[in-house]
Amino acid sequence: MKHLNPQDRAVVFIDGANLYATSKAIGVDIDYRALLEAFQSKCRFLRAYYYTAYVEDSAFSSIRPLIDWLDYNGYTVMTKPAKEFTDSSGRRKVKGNMDIEMTVDALELAPHFDHMFLFSGDGDFTALVAALQRKGKIVTVASTMTTPTPMISDDLRRQADHFMDVAELAKTFGRQT
Repeated sequence: MKHLNPQDRAVVFIDGANLYATSKAIGVDIDYRALLEAFQSKCRFLRAYYYTAYVEDSAFSSIRPLIDWLDYNGYTVMTKPAKEFTDSSGRRKVKGNMDIEMTVDALELAPHFDHMFLFSGDGDFTALVAALQRKGKIVTVASTMTTPTPMISDDLRRQADHFMDVAELAKTFGRQT
């Protein structure tokens, strides 16, 4: 987090599904407590948001313990039910995208922060990053390029003011799986 000015009012936006896929691809679990404490100690930290979709009618969702833990430990958790459908091959698929919710929230909160940390490699956020920059905001994107196929969109990485590789962050905020 070398790009963080102690005077910055900072927010963290985590695309839960994207960060989960990234952390699994590099073989680590994120230590969310340590991550939050690092932001709280290095700037005028405002809030960390964690966005995820979940399967609503599942008896036990594997994401539920994480959602509950984050909610009780300083994160603002934003969820919605995932949509289930059957594809043309007859396979059951689950789709749960939180991009619009994250974008709307970031733009609404923009007057209150100086620096946004976006934990996602999704190229759909390139337009959001550009819009925030036009408002004078600094945007750091966290994802990874260390996997055989990078988990970050090249357009998003180029648009961001700064890039942090989750593989590097994991040395401080990760546990091997």
